[in-house]
Amino acid sequence: MKRLHGVIRSYAWGSHTVLAELTGRPSPSDRPEAELWLGAHPADPAHVDDAVSGVSLLDVISADPLGQLGAANAERFRGRLPFLLKVLAADEPLSLQAHPNAVQAREGFERENASGVPLDSPARNYKDDNHKPELVVALTKFEALAGFRDVRRTVALLRALGVAELNRCAEQLEAQTNSSGIRALFTQWITGDRHPATLIGGVVEGCRRYLSTMSDGADGEFAAEAQTALELGSRYPNDPGVLISLLLNRITLEPGEGLFLAAGNLHAYLRGAAVEIMANSDNVLRGGLTPKHVDVPELLNVLDFRPAPMPVLGADGVDPDLRRLYRTPEAEFELTRLKLDTSRDDGSSSAATLAAGDPRIVLCTAGSTVLSSQCDSLELSAGQSAWLPASNPAVTLAPAQQRAQVFVARSAPSDVDSPRRQGDCAHMHSTNLDN
Repeated sequence: MKRLHGVIRSYAWGSHTVLAELTGRPSPSDRPEAELWLGAHPADPAHVDDAVSGVSLLDVISADPLGQLGAANAERFRGRLPFLLKVLAADEPLSLQAHPNAVQAREGFERENASGVPLDSPARNYKDDNHKPELVVALTKFEALAGFRDVRRTVALLRALGVAELNRCAEQLEAQTNSSGIRALFTQWITGDRHPATLIGGVVEGCRRYLSTMSDGADGEFAAEAQTALELGSRYPNDPGVLISLLLNRITLEPGEGLFLAAGNLHAYLRGAAVEIMANSDNVLRGGLTPKHVDVPELLNVLDFRPAPMPVLGADGVDPDLRRLYRTPEAEFELTRLKLDTSRDDGSSSAATLAAGDPRIVLCTAGSTVLSSQCDSLELSAGQSAWLPASNPAVTLAPAQQRAQVFVARSAPSDVDSPRRQGDCAHMHSTNLDN
């Protein structure tokens, strides 16, 4: 096992405090820090400690894919680490965006390569040939827009705001209540039909009026949606993303709750800190709420317009206070949160054993933990992480002091009947639930 050093990315929507405090650096930071990357993506690979200096995790894996990934994973994922782990820190809303599926990513990457678009060009959509489903797990209260809302609920919201043009849009949706109706209205708004700048102003005023009625005791059924549109309108007064926000599920995650976003899911994270895991990709198609490159035609090509609620992933396991496994349908990643404690209510202490054979990234987000194997040991404090290659012996995680919160990232099992479906699990003392 080796200590892993991630790469911090600075974007305007990032926080001056969250990542600085998590990693024990001076706070506030000089620049807004948005993401801590922990993985082997070519754009920003993490580094591992060796006897002399840090070496790129990408280079470590490329030099020994069988030893680092294991034979099965090396074959299954073409010699690449299949997942990318991040810590996300958002003080302001991210762009309205979606990510491609595997076929779209491969074709888009080849197309932009053939067109001569440089990989580092701001106009580049496809930075690699991989799809990008993702899972976000809240560290703090985390707010987001994600997926298209049930049409009946959207119609009720549009009517509740008391804007004449929105009433006409509601009628349009009522006449076509499936994904085709959502696609038609979305396209109309995002491409600028029906004078969206004027409509945006009307929507902002409608949201302001709606929120003002709450002080008079009126029902605030859509208060969160109205407040979000109002805030987005103040930041991006002429951006059609303000309108699009009215079509999306408004979600609040409490710490420990998760949200899975499949390829094609339109979303915008609004604020909060979270651990995020995804397929190893940096492909983003943006549609608004950003000064960055926007490509509406390509976004329309990848979006999934099916309306549906976005289920929040909560407890999954025999002891959810100790361990949570966040299940998704994706092969590339699986995330487990472990809460390790030296003094549980029943008088026992908790530990987790990770079996050999799988590559993992272990991230400590609170307290400190000791990773121990028959060969060596490593202590991680909050904000620190470790790389465990497939060739590493079994590792036991225990709290270094009283408590620790740890996230363990790995690929999902290929066999649905495999004992690995139980995930990386915390256990009392030396018991091993990994197999």
